[in-house]
Amino acid sequence: MRRLSHFLLLTVVLAAVPRPAHPLTELESSQIRRFQDYLRICTAHPSPDYAGASAFFLPYAASLGLGATTLHFTPCKSKPLLLLTWPGTDPSLPSILLNSHIDSVPAEPEHWIHPPFAAHHDPANGRVYARGAQDDKCLPIQYLEAIRGLQAAGFAPPRTVHISLVPDEEIGGEDGHEKFVQSEEFRALNVGFMLDEGQASLTDEYRVFYGDRLVWKLIVKATGAPGHGSRMFDGAAVENLMDIIETVAEFREAQFSKVKAGKKGPGEVVSVNPVYMNAGTPSPTGFVMNMQPSEAEVGFDIRIPPTEDIEQIIRRIEEEWAPAHKNLTYQLMKKGPVRDVAGRPLVTQTNESNPWWSVFEHAIISSGGKLAKPEILSSTTDARFVRQMGVPALGFSPMINTPILLHDHNEFLEDKVFLRGIEIYQHLIRALSSFKG
Repeated sequence: MRRLSHFLLLTVVLAAVPRPAHPLTELESSQIRRFQDYLRICTAHPSPDYAGASAFFLPYAASLGLGATTLHFTPCKSKPLLLLTWPGTDPSLPSILLNSHIDSVPAEPEHWIHPPFAAHHDPANGRVYARGAQDDKCLPIQYLEAIRGLQAAGFAPPRTVHISLVPDEEIGGEDGHEKFVQSEEFRALNVGFMLDEGQASLTDEYRVFYGDRLVWKLIVKATGAPGHGSRMFDGAAVENLMDIIETVAEFREAQFSKVKAGKKGPGEVVSVNPVYMNAGTPSPTGFVMNMQPSEAEVGFDIRIPPTEDIEQIIRRIEEEWAPAHKNLTYQLMKKGPVRDVAGRPLVTQTNESNPWWSVFEHAIISSGGKLAKPEILSSTTDARFVRQMGVPALGFSPMINTPILLHDHNEFLEDKVFLRGIEIYQHLIRALSSFKG
């Protein structure tokens, strides 16, 4: 028994010893340093340092011989959109667009094991800790380093390759990609296909996204006669509001059960989540507890797959979630496009009908990677604006065997995963830019 306990203790100790890291080459070390340098530029809201990001990328692009244009879609010119260009040998072919957003969400330093904008590289496990490490500051460095590798190999792309570095994605993209795709500058690019951000994969299969859920905000307001806190009567504002909250909760559970049972992915169902409630009569010490208020309201965050019947959802809101006969009114805010220019759902086909999909799939396989089943992203990205213009777009971030930490504390990306992503993009850029179809 003592011998067994010693063996178990030894096993625990050995497991705690960090495995020796594979030594990085000089090139790999420089690529990690560039990643860290970008992460140290604080582009988090509410005051993203877009000027600092521009000052970082413009000489970076020039060192690779890429063209660079700075576009502004706001009068104050405080939100630059950088467009980097690797000219193709056949400019008549539609171009390839690689997108990434510069901005990131805020971080709470007190909850991090390393400062969120220090880009600490832990030699014990290879992790680079920083806000934006996964979402999505890894991408432009990987794009540019992939181009560096292709240039070193003597590759010249037949199609022109553009990299767009955009502001404001984390707050809706209104002054970023949304205005960009509506501009003459975008039309002049003649984009045939776009890659945008995706999400990490917990397994060894890369995730790819062919659509984003629609973003709706719903506010339901209830009114009713006020009354003493002791009275029980029909039609009170809070009572009516609680009834519809229960109705919404039943719908939510029905949708969520499909995900928990593995019948649908998180992006394939309608999510409805209450995000705030407002009711009660204020008093100097809190609320008047013996008075039922005459007004109450609740706000919901709603995410809808682009394949869903939109009119059916609206009817459900009108008839079940905010029926007028219960003294309920509602305000519905729809953010972003719902259909493309031809009136079709905002999805990119992932079958033989889309030749770009075949090129993408074969490039991943030729790189030694494996693809998971294509998904609809449960949140939203800038890709929806490009799909609105009828341009096929896929969401893809080459991160496997990695926890999903976007917007979370202690966001990190392992150096080996980051470096492998550069290799993946070399295969993708070569294949996509060489496609003759």
